[in-house]
Amino acid sequence: MSREKKGRKPAYGRIFGFLLIVVIVCVGIPYAVRLKKIYTREIVANIPDPEKYPVMGVDVSRYQGNIDWSVIASQNITFAFIKATEGSSHQDPCFSENWEEVKKTNIYSGAYHFFSFESSGETQAQNFIDTVGSLEKTNLPPVIDLEFYGDYSTAPLSRKETQEILNALLKKLEEYYHVKPIIYTTTKAYYHYMLGGGYSKYPLWFRNTYQEPFVNWSFWQYSDEGKLAGYDGIQPDCTEMCIDLNVYHSSYEAFLEEFSLPEATRETLDNDEGEKEEKENKT
Repeated sequence: MSREKKGRKPAYGRIFGFLLIVVIVCVGIPYAVRLKKIYTREIVANIPDPEKYPVMGVDVSRYQGNIDWSVIASQNITFAFIKATEGSSHQDPCFSENWEEVKKTNIYSGAYHFFSFESSGETQAQNFIDTVGSLEKTNLPPVIDLEFYGDYSTAPLSRKETQEILNALLKKLEEYYHVKPIIYTTTKAYYHYMLGGGYSKYPLWFRNTYQEPFVNWSFWQYSDEGKLAGYDGIQPDCTEMCIDLNVYHSSYEAFLEEFSLPEATRETLDNDEGEKEEKENKT
């Protein structure tokens, strides 16, 4: 080993030690421990520790094509977020089938809405309500997917205008479903629109495919290049063989408690179906 290399290693060590102190002060000891494990290559930065985060999930849309939910469920998948709507008029063409088929498994399901910068929050909420309808005991709260797209990536709508749309959307969904919606967002959108905006009371679903987020998250989308069995990815215009992978921030018991969910069994799901049929017969 050369003298030059010998001299560098202690310098790197001092720098890393300083960074650890900064991380401990700013975000706490758990993140500092994780950073140390990444540095020593004990873990990979964007792969959650399965012992710490045992509750795994997926999110899907038309891009996963035909889905066999029983196969998805067999791969240690506890929850699934399914795209329902976008903007004020668009519905995902695969939503209805996915929404019905996932009920035949022990997967907890939630529907998500892709936020539009181009229409009012009220009309977007109504699109979601008309498409999804009422929720059942094994459903997660509604989700709003807030991220940049198209020209808005380079020319973002103002913070004030965006928050006005978002607040109206949240208000109407919360009034209808009597539960606080989950907000999905990216790093850029979070710091641009959400930080300091009074959204800390809403469960956060955070996308970061590089490392565990340094925010108070409930769900973490850690990969958009996942590969599972159980879907063909075939659509009329393309084929997509990847699936988004997520984890919940704590234990299975905490997951059930946070969202007031019953323990998922075949009996629970059958009872939900029976209650739904009874309501439909009465109407």
